[in-house]
Amino acid sequence: MEFMSKSVEDTKRFAKDFLEKLSVKSVGRATVVGLYGNLGSGKTTFTQCIAEILGVTEHLTSPTFVILKSYKLKTTNPARTETVRSGGHKLLHHIDAYRLKSGEELRKLGFEELLGDPRNLIFIEWADQVADILPTNHIKLQFEFVDDKTRKVSFVANVSNK
Repeated sequence: MEFMSKSVEDTKRFAKDFLEKLSVKSVGRATVVGLYGNLGSGKTTFTQCIAEILGVTEHLTSPTFVILKSYKLKTTNPARTETVRSGGHKLLHHIDAYRLKSGEELRKLGFEELLGDPRNLIFIEWADQVADILPTNHIKLQFEFVDDKTRKVSFVANVSNK
């Protein structure tokens, strides 16, 4: 599945559709979404849209220097009247692996514990940096910069790294 976005509003529509289709792929484990793509391709904007839809009220920025930020999810979004579809997830963990050299560095930050809780929804920017530690069935979203106003997102489920 491919999606072309020409605006933040387009990206929000894609994020909402993505969440509605998201299902827990591994029983007893967190849901992991790997975000792949070059700088400026839309990974952070997409994650911001996901967080907003899930009722996160804080402004989400890429955790480039702190590596990991966690946000509590709500069952309803106070800014909207609609019910938020969090799929039973209670926490959104946003990881920026740009500065990491391997999955071992992420493991040292407690990644295995995050994976062990099925209530966790984990989005990892620069997932290729830590591909050696990602679950074999993580969801892959490939982001591409097309031009100043256009981004292309390709969706692939059940990626196998091992």
